[in-house]
Amino acid sequence: MEPHPQPAIPDAPRPHRDLDSVFIGPHGLRAGWSILLFAALYYLFREIVATLFYAAGLIHDTPPDSAGAVLIAEFVPFLALISAALIMLLIQDRSVDRSSDQDPNPNIARRILTYNLAGPGRVRHFVSGLAAGFAALSLLIATLAVGGWLRLGPATLPAAQALLNGALWAIAFLLIAGVEEGLFRCYSLSTLTRGINFWWALAAQIGLCIYLALTGGGNGACGVYLAAAIGFVPCLILHQKSAAHTESRARSAFWQAAWVTSTFFGFYHTSNNGENWIGVFAAAFIGFVFCVSVRVTGSAWWAIGCHAAWDWAETFFYGAADSGFQGQGHFLSANSAGNPLWSGGTDGPEGSLLVLGVVLLLLLFLIAFYARNKSESQKAAAMQPAN
Repeated sequence: MEPHPQPAIPDAPRPHRDLDSVFIGPHGLRAGWSILLFAALYYLFREIVATLFYAAGLIHDTPPDSAGAVLIAEFVPFLALISAALIMLLIQDRSVDRSSDQDPNPNIARRILTYNLAGPGRVRHFVSGLAAGFAALSLLIATLAVGGWLRLGPATLPAAQALLNGALWAIAFLLIAGVEEGLFRCYSLSTLTRGINFWWALAAQIGLCIYLALTGGGNGACGVYLAAAIGFVPCLILHQKSAAHTESRARSAFWQAAWVTSTFFGFYHTSNNGENWIGVFAAAFIGFVFCVSVRVTGSAWWAIGCHAAWDWAETFFYGAADSGFQGQGHFLSANSAGNPLWSGGTDGPEGSLLVLGVVLLLLLFLIAFYARNKSESQKAAAMQPAN
């Protein structure tokens, strides 16, 4: 006699799996949760480090607008950024291992370069960014001076003091560039790129605009609304074109992430005193240019160099207001004059309508030089015979 077939035993129910999928995706912790957790960790560490610095007497020892005070103060967000990023790497490694059985990389400190910092030619791109940032800001200052919207005064510092202040401001602005690019073009851009689409990007934009409207906005909030509106149609078109192609979806995700991070970068500047809507929109615009630099150079090093040199030239070398901030101990002196629409008013050169033309030139430079070279390199690689 043939044995009776055994009834099939159903798989044990796994009710936790559906809940897991809300938080864990194919690439580990989902991008949205990663951003929220990273933001919470960043602000938590900012409070902890600031409290320690204050208890140690490192804060408020010098005027808040001097190079030394800014340098020390900027270590607070810098240390918070590094701490939050390292913890997120640990969490991401555990979530990736749990979801796809991949072995996490034990070298967590080196893994931080995966946040858009590991591209080729990093030193060359950084130096190029330094030169581009100083040249672009100098062009803006020259245009304002020729038009009569800015008055340049002579140097007043002794040579030794100018050198010391210049070095301190350089370190301070490298920290500032590191923090702001680390937040927006490194962690946020790389994280959102792996898990965002047009609808999530649109929801983020709408949420941000509603928040600004309900809270009374900030200094120059209209610049945020404008940045959000300008990105809508291009990102919608990209979304529609990428619907049927995996490779196109990945490319579209980068630009959706660029839209979100650039608009939030503009929002980040609304808390600055003296800011206007042009300055806020210019911040969002140059944030987008920095995203383009990540795309065409392979890393955020060009953006870090350009950002640091722009701020250093504006605050120290020319002595102009920088997003409403007027630093002390500068080399030259620059004062706005005339119609604020052209002079920038209390915002400084970044609040002038002319800044948009200069930022556009930076974008054209990146496309003409780096994008062309990247395209030529890819064509050359494709023509190489296979081994």
